[in-house]
Formats: sequence, structure tokens, C-alpha cells
Amino acid sequence: MGKVKHFFEQSWLLIVASFCFGLLIAVTNAALSERIEQNRINKRNNLAKGLLPDANNFVPLDVAVEVMSIMGKKELAEIYEATSEDVRVGWIFNAAGSGFQGKIELVVAADADFKELAGFDCIASNETPGIGDLIKEDDFRKQFEGAPAEKLKLVSSGEPTKIDSEIVAISGATVSSGAVVEIIGHYLVQVKQQLQAKGLIEDGK
Repeated sequence: MGKVKHFFEQSWLLIVASFCFGLLIAVTNAALSERIEQNRINKRNNLAKGLLPDANNFVPLDVAVEVMSIMGKKELAEIYEATSEDVRVGWIFNAAGSGFQGKIELVVAADADFKELAGFDCIASNETPGIGDLIKEDDFRKQFEGAPAEKLKLVSSGEPTKIDSEIVAISGATVSSGAVVEIIGHYLVQVKQQLQAKGLIEDGK
């Protein structure tokens, strides 16, 4: 009987300790969530500025734009009009999907008419150092600068300096390369169609 009583006493201590620890984590996360989100916004803006250096302001759309995620779930797209002295110089949008080692989150830029890509950069990625994380390097990223704002295609070989809809995969990192191409292409088409439907850019037909 003494052992059973001792067991329950110890169990209650564990339960109370776990509750207090969980509560502490929740309070800490709540207190830091605003700062974490602001840091994310600041990072996105800094990366966007690198993609569209002429822009001095990134204004979120005042209309909701719903897109389908790669996982097939509806979500609101993060789209920003990049301006300079109130003149549009381009568009910025977020895009995310799965890579080789986990989630890849990108910021993607297009020109003012949404006819060409201005490039992309990584907000977050855990791809393999020295292999998959080469998606962050200029040799790979420059293939997207000036590429048509349409569905992109990954190819295993070719001339990386040739700017078109074909993106040459990084040697030894086909999965990571393909993930970036899929992520950008998936959101690119939807965002462009939505902006056309709302009359924010010309249809182009």
C-alpha cells in the first residue's frame, strides 16, 4: 500500500511540474511571438530589397488573394506591391514547400507587369550544407533573374547562364533544386492569375 501511495505522490508531482513547464513555454511563446513575426517581416523586406533594389516600400495588397498550397490546402497568399515614390516597380510574394531536409520558405520577386521574374531568396531552409543549401548561392539563383513568369521546368543539364523557363539542377542536389522550381512555379502561376483576375496587371492575351 505504501508503494502505491508513493507512486501516486510522485505522479502528481510530475503532472504539476509538466503543467507548470508547459504553461511557462506557452507564456514565453506568446510574449515573443510578436517579436518573432516582426523579425520575419524584417528579413523578408531585406531580402525583397535585394531582389528589387529600386523599391523603397513594400505594400501588402488590400484585397485577399486565396491560393492552393502544394499540399492542396487553401491559404491566403502573402503578396506585396513594391513601389518607389508611389510608382510600382515590381511584386513580391511568399512561397513555401518541402525540400530534401524539410520546409523551404522563399520570397519571390517579379517585375511591375509580372512578365519576368526578378529572382528569389530563401527566408528559411534546412537543406544539406554544401549540397542542397547551394540553392541559396548566386550560381543557382541567377537562373531565375529575367526568367519568364510562367511555369518553370527543371532540367538535369544545360547552360545555366541561358535565361529561359528551364532551370538547370545543382549537381548532386536534384531534389533541392527541383523543390525550389516546383515551389516557385506552383505559386507563380496562381498569383499571376489572381492579379490578372483582380485587374491589378494586364491579362496579356
